Amino acid sequence: MDSSVKKTTLKLVLLTLAMFCFGFAMVPLYDVFCQVTGINGKTNSSPYQYQTEKIAVDDSRTVTIQFVTNNNDGMGWEFYPRTTELKVHPGQFNSVIFFAHNPSKQAMVAQAIPSITPFDAADYLHKTECFCFSQQPLASGEEVDMPMRFVIDQALPKHIKKLTLSYTLFDVTP
Repeated sequence: MDSSVKKTTLKLVLLTLAMFCFGFAMVPLYDVFCQVTGINGKTNSSPYQYQTEKIAVDDSRTVTIQFVTNNNDGMGWEFYPRTTELKVHPGQFNSVIFFAHNPSKQAMVAQAIPSITPFDAADYLHKTECFCFSQQPLASGEEVDMPMRFVIDQALPKHIKKLTLSYTLFDVTP
């Protein structure tokens, strides 16, 4: 083999390897980017410690929250919020229930991924309990009500009067 062909082949192999590694690094890099910039409306993945003695309810403001659910491709579960819209006051403790049903003939495990719009509201929705914090296994035909408890921070910018909390359900069955 000619020396220039070997060099070109080596460069192409290294380029392919670098592209492959970059593809694996994209998810963690994207997560860091979203966390730093606040883009994509990602919410916290761990419970917020709600302390009633430190948070007063702001009865002068009302914020509307819409709840939306989607199934990722190949996820055949029924999945929806029992309440699709809720009017809340910042600082008020709130609770909603989401329903899930596995109609398949096999046990499955799901993971819900949340997103909030407008994106700049993501830092102000604090979940104290959420089914999205862990994977949800359901046997064939099993149904479950899954709670989500939250509080809207009083520091929510005044121009934000409506939030949409969306969950996409993914099949993560091993």
